[in-house]
Amino acid sequence: MRELSVKRIEDTVYALFMSACCEIGEDVLFLLQKNLQTEESPFGREVLRQLIENDRLAAEKKMPICQDTGMAVIFMDLGQDVHLTCGDVNEAIETGVRRAYRDGCFRASVLSPLTRFNTKDNTPAIVHMRIVPGEQVTLTAAPKGFGSENMSRLWMLTPSQGIEGVKNAIVETVRLAGGNPCPPVVVGVGIGGTAERAMQMAKHSLTRECGTPSDDPMLAEMERELLERINNLGIGPQGLGGRTTALAVHIEQMPTHIAGLPVAVNMQCHAARHKTAVI
Repeated sequence: MRELSVKRIEDTVYALFMSACCEIGEDVLFLLQKNLQTEESPFGREVLRQLIENDRLAAEKKMPICQDTGMAVIFMDLGQDVHLTCGDVNEAIETGVRRAYRDGCFRASVLSPLTRFNTKDNTPAIVHMRIVPGEQVTLTAAPKGFGSENMSRLWMLTPSQGIEGVKNAIVETVRLAGGNPCPPVVVGVGIGGTAERAMQMAKHSLTRECGTPSDDPMLAEMERELLERINNLGIGPQGLGGRTTALAVHIEQMPTHIAGLPVAVNMQCHAARHKTAVI
């Protein structure tokens, strides 16, 4: 049994959000640069150039990539042979988020949904925790802005709609979103499970290295086909037209009930922020 102080969790959460909000991932930057070379629209190319320059300046000056530093979403895989010590791990996570948003001067965007009273420190975080084998802790920070989050959608399809119904629902979600989620987007998809599990899979898929195909050959082929269909919509970078509407489509799936076919689509903006650390 490995003992691990929750202070390590707090400090890691802090470092991950400080990085994720200011430093574009190499995976995302590669795809932006790749699409700059192939984008046909002059407006689209100019937008991509500006996004790449913005990302460079943000990393250089340690400033946020976007003014919407989002809600703090955390995926935590806790090894079952780890004994957490010296406090409450939930409070350690919240403290790490508070410190990062304070020290980074990141916008405090979290408030009560009804009274609209701001919590002033961007907490509470959205934490997805699961127990896994081993004695390591894996933490992924994914700040999620709401220009893209607001364009997400859950479809409860009937089984008779089948694979084509699933594909059409995904493409239709992107079409309806238009330029609102700050394209080029990453399209996260969860298929199966229950309503809430599908949405969680869709969000989790966005933490995959951007553009890396699924390990499942059938899903990898779906991702390729859907990316082509989405980029044929003509929405383009920032909705100004062009072929670069999406950088990638990521799909996760699990078995579902015989009477159901849940399909969740979680839209992600061009920054596709996510950083991971293993303790």
